[in-house]
Amino acid sequence: MPRIAYFGPSGTFTEMALAQFEKLGTFGAVGLDGAVERVSASNPPAALEAVRSGAADAAVVPIESSIEGAVPPTLDALSEGRRLQIVAETEIEVAFTILGGPGVTLDSARTISAYPIALNQVRQWLQTAMPDAVVQSASSNAGAAEDVAAGMVDAAVSTRLAGERLKLSQLADGVIDVEGARTRFVLVTAPQSVPARTGADRTSVVLEPPNDPGTLPAALAEFGIRNIDLTFIESRPTRSRFGTYRFFIDCAGHIDDPLVAEMLAAFHRKMPLRFLGSWPTATGTGGSVPPPIDEHVQWVADIRAGRGDL
Repeated sequence: MPRIAYFGPSGTFTEMALAQFEKLGTFGAVGLDGAVERVSASNPPAALEAVRSGAADAAVVPIESSIEGAVPPTLDALSEGRRLQIVAETEIEVAFTILGGPGVTLDSARTISAYPIALNQVRQWLQTAMPDAVVQSASSNAGAAEDVAAGMVDAAVSTRLAGERLKLSQLADGVIDVEGARTRFVLVTAPQSVPARTGADRTSVVLEPPNDPGTLPAALAEFGIRNIDLTFIESRPTRSRFGTYRFFIDCAGHIDDPLVAEMLAAFHRKMPLRFLGSWPTATGTGGSVPPPIDEHVQWVADIRAGRGDL
């Protein structure tokens, strides 16, 4: 029985993403056969560390929000420690449920618990609907609901699933400042064979360019000269020396695409590089597919053999 760690407790959007992976048969496709045991972790780094320690066979963690951008704790945890590998992704449409304790209404609630990333996605709604409520920080969306159940606060920015689990009343549902907000989640395992190329794939790396003038533009040029489509870039401090940064970069394509493989080899020659994986995108799209290099390789072969007019 594969053990899958996730950012908990039960009732988070991450657990919903885990259930979606399960429904789609993703676990079996990456060698995690059988009924899944869900293992709650207190935060994304703890879920990933469970994979490193062997306490879990894989982890599901959030990596990017369409409103808030990258999820820094996930990025930092992927860049440090023993290398892990992303093997799949899924997306969840995000809208929050406002949960309340016994007898609490939107007007009467004086304290509300919210996970900081969630708070940033409902701040405008709260200012309009609950202007007098004092916000307290929660450990997660489901943790906010547990704060209500424990009597620590009057209300919570949470999920419908957490409310049902804890039998809390719904004060409002479908709460979000930006309609159509989505969060991307990834399935992470110990290093294994890369999932097969589909033609709609994403490759992710962590780069640490030398802290010298011109090194970052030169690194980005490795993508441009090969017409490889960048889909995500985020910088995070190395936390070793002031002014030194890692760069998390996603691009369209797969390590089995010759130009992507060529680009990875070029980076490996020049700077510290961590390969986070190549995997199918959740939507079947994700940027322009890298062009094949077969015709260019053939041109070189023709020239070498004395063929070709140009």
